[in-house]
Formats: sequence, C-alpha cells, structure tokens
Amino acid sequence: MSIQETPTLMTGIFAVVQAVVLLLLTPLFTGISRQIRAKMHSRQGPGIWQDYRDIIKLMTRQSVAPRDSGIIFRIMPYVLLSSMLLLAMALPVVTNTSLFSGAADIIIVLYIFALFRFFFSLSGLDTGSPFAGIGASRELTLGVLVEPTLFLGLLVVALIAGSTNIGTISATMSEGWVSPTATLLALIACGFATFIEMGKIPFDVAEAEQELQEGPLTEYSGSGFAMVKLGIGLKQVVVAVLFLSIFFPFGNASTFTVGSVLLAMGLLLVKLLVIFVLASLVENSLARGRFLLTHHVTWLGFGVAALGFVFYLTGL
Repeated sequence: MSIQETPTLMTGIFAVVQAVVLLLLTPLFTGISRQIRAKMHSRQGPGIWQDYRDIIKLMTRQSVAPRDSGIIFRIMPYVLLSSMLLLAMALPVVTNTSLFSGAADIIIVLYIFALFRFFFSLSGLDTGSPFAGIGASRELTLGVLVEPTLFLGLLVVALIAGSTNIGTISATMSEGWVSPTATLLALIACGFATFIEMGKIPFDVAEAEQELQEGPLTEYSGSGFAMVKLGIGLKQVVVAVLFLSIFFPFGNASTFTVGSVLLAMGLLLVKLLVIFVLASLVENSLARGRFLLTHHVTWLGFGVAALGFVFYLTGL
C-alpha cells in the first residue's frame, strides 16, 4: 500500500510514533556528541547514556521558579518540547512524503523554529535575571543572523521542486537533482545553518548552561529543566532530519510495509549518526570566537545561499 493510499488515521498514528521515536533517540545522539567532545579533549567522558540518566534524575526532582517570574517562564519548556514534536511528526523522516502535510510547509517550519527561539529568549527576560537577559538578547541576535540563510537555502530547493511542501521537495530530490549547481549551493548554505541551529562552536555550546548564549536556562531546575534539555536536544535532531529529508532522502519508504519502514529507519540512524559525528568533529576542531564577530561568518553562509538563488534563476 502506497503512503498516499494509506488511511488518514494510520498515517496520523505513525506520525505520532515517529515523533516519539525521535524523542527517545535524542539523548543518545546528544550523548554521542558529548562523548566525541570528551575524547577530542583527551578526557574519558561521561558515556553516551549519561543524558538518559540526567533526564530521568531531573524528572524526579522539584522545579523551582524565581519569585519575579511569570507565566512565560513556566510554559516555556512545554512550548519548546511540543513545537519540536510537531515538526518531528510533520517531516518525512522515514517516508518519502510528509505524514502530517499541514505542518510540513517550509514557511510553517521556519515560523515554528522562530516560535521556539522567541519563547526561549522571552523566558530569560521573564526571570528578571540580568544574566539570563543577556543570553536572551544573544539568542535573538543569532536568530536574526542565521534564519535568512536557512530560509533562502530552502527557498531555492522549493523553487526547483515547484512546491514549498517539504514532503514534495523530498520526493522530488529523491528522483535526482534538477539544477545541480543551485542545489549544491543550497545544500552548503542549509548545512551551514543546520550546524549553527544545532548549537555548535563557535556559535554556541548547547549543553553549557553557564554560557551566555544559554543564559535563559540558569533559573530552571527539576522536571522543567529536563524538558528544556529534551527540547533543545530534539531541536538538534529535527534540524538534522530536515536537512537529510531534503538533500539526502535516499532509502525513505514509499510504501507502508514492515520491511521498507525498518530499512528506512536503519538508514536514518546511520545518516543521523554521520551528521552528529561530522558536526562534533568540526565543532571540536574550532575555537570559540567573539560573539560580536559572528555576523562576519553568517554573512558568508547567506552569500552562498544568495549565489544559489542566482544560479537557479540562470538555470544552472
């Protein structure tokens, strides 16, 4: 049975299962990243299962909120986690089309990423902590710098596919690159934006709560902190899946059969592992730079995306 012929209820159930599987895999991939960082720093490291232990431990502890915090501080963990779960349902993770096409448009995807960043930053301001406020302003600044690159890179492949639906784009790309040069430049630009959105050096250290970039996390504790950690980790996985589903959709299932779905899931794990390993190797080969100089690097990515758009217009 093809995916288009599958009943809506079945595709909906599979979309939920898909999101849950990605959520359960999130601590594994973030743990792998931490372990690679430790080995490259000549340390033993906590092991790839440490994030599971941390989250389970935090879930059993009480959440404490600052006296001056408001409703935004309390709902932020739920917004972060639910927004990324929505994208995990919508993206063509193991299938060649989206199972939840209503949220699979690139405009909606970018708005959801912006919603994630907005609540993350606003929660830092809601605490009344100057440290968290500085981290919130830096997070918003980074969003202004990187989101145009991601949007323009996705726009190029959307124009090539003739649709802004990620499922349609993925299905088109699986048949071959129509405009090789423009697609390659869009791949480089989106890969650059994916690296930044995954919270990697020199732009951020997603697990370092003491960093200014993660200042909004300093006031979180207990189960709320566990949900925030899951939300940030799931964002890394979702951004990587978005990149893979558009530019490397090979192996995705076109029918709902046990064999094709299991094969697609196995290939997805391999592709995700490659993305996280490469990102970790690049990250730990670089040094932290001054945040005020970040725009010099991000403009390079935007220039590549703009060049890809020009090549598309010229038919290359």
